[in-house]
Amino acid sequence: MGKKLIEKIFSIMHKLKDKVKMAYLKNYDMSIALRMVSGVDLWLNTPLRPREASGTSGMKAAHNGVMNFSVLDGWWIEGHIEGFTGWSIGPPPTETLLVDNMDTTDAEDLYRKLENIIIPLYYENRQAWIRMMQNAIGKNAYYFNSHRMMRRYVTEAYIR
Repeated sequence: MGKKLIEKIFSIMHKLKDKVKMAYLKNYDMSIALRMVSGVDLWLNTPLRPREASGTSGMKAAHNGVMNFSVLDGWWIEGHIEGFTGWSIGPPPTETLLVDNMDTTDAEDLYRKLENIIIPLYYENRQAWIRMMQNAIGKNAYYFNSHRMMRRYVTEAYIR
């Protein structure tokens, strides 16, 4: 199934090559992940509700002062403070089925926030952007870390 998915991705990349710039990172590993996470300004995450497992990449980004811009699913439901630690995409979480589709709503919200809020903030108010980076570290990295994870594993999974 994995190989079929990669073939499909390459097919789509080929069809859209003149319209959308895409990259496929061959042999993605921890060293590539380190350079990506520590070198970005905004962590975009668009899982399909309710399929986000835990969102550890977004947590890792917060430890590097990166704000998250994500669908409210997984850890971001707890870590999200709109305009303070990052931004949400789409509506607040509700009980959804695996067949529910929020693509259009999410896409409209994503582009609206990028154009009207996030990009202007980045280019026009650097001090506010840096303050949000500090908030991401102070609120999200402080709380969402391996100590919390281990504490929850021990108290909720092993001790019952």
